[in-house]
Amino acid sequence: MKDMFRLDAKVAVVVGGSGGIGEVCAAALASRGANIVIAARTLSRLEDAQKRIESKVGVQAFAATVDVTSEESINDLEKRVLDKYGTVDILVNAHGINVKVDALEITTAPWDSLFAINVRGTALTCSAFGKTMVEKRSGKIINFSSIRGVRATDGGNTLYGASKGAVNMITRMLAAEWATHNVNVNAIAPSLIMSEMAMKNVSPERREMFLAKSPLKRLAKVEDVAGACVYLASSESDFITGQILYVDGGLTAVG
Repeated sequence: MKDMFRLDAKVAVVVGGSGGIGEVCAAALASRGANIVIAARTLSRLEDAQKRIESKVGVQAFAATVDVTSEESINDLEKRVLDKYGTVDILVNAHGINVKVDALEITTAPWDSLFAINVRGTALTCSAFGKTMVEKRSGKIINFSSIRGVRATDGGNTLYGASKGAVNMITRMLAAEWATHNVNVNAIAPSLIMSEMAMKNVSPERREMFLAKSPLKRLAKVEDVAGACVYLASSESDFITGQILYVDGGLTAVG
């Protein structure tokens, strides 16, 4: 029987690979045999993540800086990946920020920042690496969205929700446009994840609210998200494209 979820010899680029979610996804992809490139803006954080991945999985990772708000920087990252590996098979857009702003206090600064990173950065990286995938008629793209792209909440998340709604539609549009080229484009939309960042920035009261609403009565772990990432990167998901996979413990099922 076929060993499912293997990614042997595949080249996977994880943008946002020095963050908690991106790093765990990169390690999970590497554990299934993929050659891993982790990319982010800060070199020191990248190097730390690279060491942890290599120590955990026992394979070499390639670290490269990128600014997803810069078309030039993204194109340079693509060139470096192609120079080193000759191709790209998997792109994971795990980068993203949230700037909470009361709806009565929305200004252009947080709007521009959120959309430059979450939306423009996702579209540009998909376009850059999609060229190789379309040309060779094979590839998997996994964008990171959020339940806030489809479900509203209070607490100053209007801009964040709008940016993730845009990521959802970018995902669907690219899936439709590139389907004839055998390029699958999907998104993972988690609820609150037990990451280091979340534990610092989310109040105990808000965590309790998520727990009370979740049918599974627990918060998501980064490993839950990594499992979904491996699935969407593997050949087991070849007939799935244009989908938003909600890793949310059933939260969106009940409203």
